[in-house]
Amino acid sequence: MVDRSLVANLPLFAGLAPAALDEILREARSVRQQKDTAVFEQGGEPHSFFLLLHGHVRAVKTTPGGDQVTVRYVVAGEVFGVAVALGLPAYPASAIAVVDSVVLAWPSSAWPRLVALHPALATNTLQTVGSRLQDANTRVVEMATEQVERRIAHALLRLVKQAGRKIETGVEIDFPISRQDVAEMTGTTLHTVSRILSAWEQQGLVESGRQRIVLRDPHRLYGIAEGSS
Repeated sequence: MVDRSLVANLPLFAGLAPAALDEILREARSVRQQKDTAVFEQGGEPHSFFLLLHGHVRAVKTTPGGDQVTVRYVVAGEVFGVAVALGLPAYPASAIAVVDSVVLAWPSSAWPRLVALHPALATNTLQTVGSRLQDANTRVVEMATEQVERRIAHALLRLVKQAGRKIETGVEIDFPISRQDVAEMTGTTLHTVSRILSAWEQQGLVESGRQRIVLRDPHRLYGIAEGSS
């Protein structure tokens, strides 16, 4: 059983008494997920819902044409794969471990009983889902109305806010991320992202390498994102 102290302060368990949290944790199993393996697959039966304890996971959606698109990243402490809470008959996307990760998994069959006993669990989960939906709506508006430079700047700033790590040269996105991932998240091409990041590197705004991006001057990138630079 997972030590309650490791997860008591996570948003998923806000408002739950220690005894209630222990009861919920007893139903979970801990799963180690190796890098590049799937926690679950798009279209699969929603057998479980998950909490990421350690590592990073990306949600990937496959289009009817067979293209894979990175929808979002999940960081430690977040709940994901909650198809059962939304009444979905299948997982709407795949969840792939970006690095070696650890997840807590509950059987979907336990969801109705758990939320009946602990309504805060449902409330907290739906707040998380609502926040993601708002983020998705923001991205749709950006893609419809903003030039690509602003979209890329917004995406990088969101990723740093979600999982930024201060280093000597700036703030690093603290998981492997490629230029192709950025292109997918901003509705543009790899060529365009590469051209813009290369220009920003020359200006001292970012550093980028193989699956690595560092924001050297987040303030100036914020200006680009808001159209004031």
